[in-house]
Amino acid sequence: MSNYIIPNLFVLTFLILVSISCTHQDKIQMNNHNNSGQLINYLALGDSYTIGQGLEESERWPNQLGQKLEENGYEIGAIDIIAKTGWTTTNLINNIELTELGEFNLVSLLIGVNNQFQNKSFEIFRSEFDLLVEKSIQITGSNKRVFILSIPDYGVTPFGSSNSDMIAQELDMYNDYMNQRCFEQNISFVNITEISRQLADSPGSLAEDNLHPSGSQYAKWVKELFPKVIALLEK
Repeated sequence: MSNYIIPNLFVLTFLILVSISCTHQDKIQMNNHNNSGQLINYLALGDSYTIGQGLEESERWPNQLGQKLEENGYEIGAIDIIAKTGWTTTNLINNIELTELGEFNLVSLLIGVNNQFQNKSFEIFRSEFDLLVEKSIQITGSNKRVFILSIPDYGVTPFGSSNSDMIAQELDMYNDYMNQRCFEQNISFVNITEISRQLADSPGSLAEDNLHPSGSQYAKWVKELFPKVIALLEK
């Protein structure tokens, strides 16, 4: 009788210890995934692409990003946006200076399409983009909490189709510069330009103005940038 009970007690004790160990590991993994419960205050800087021209607030890509972070265990304290349709780098700089900023530990920057569209000097763009990157780092206190998005190609839309080749070439020049600067400063750069070109003016990819992305296209942007944002939050 005793010989039968002892092995079973051993098995039962072993199973309990394994269960406790697995539960402990699950908790560790969850804490690692949500960065130890850190509260995320996110600031998105940009222009019409960031403010989501023609869309509901929930369809904007910064808001979709915040929703996806929450779904994956992160606590979002604030999602603030400093952006407006038609803004150039100059407009964005001026409005940041006029805004009383809170504390943010995540900042994104997507800017430059209106510099190109309005035929502004590329040298001015370079100088002001560098300044905006510096400001973004100052806001978060670290280059590890800043990410930059490339400019989508509006030449693939009905609005830009008559001049698509030149638009593509010029935006590639802007994006190449931003990518290089991000590489030099160890800042995350997310290329969403290719997504915009792949989708072009396919059904459902554009807002009603046939120029700006739709909420579903922004969702594809978020899918592309989400892993990189997670990597930043876990540093």
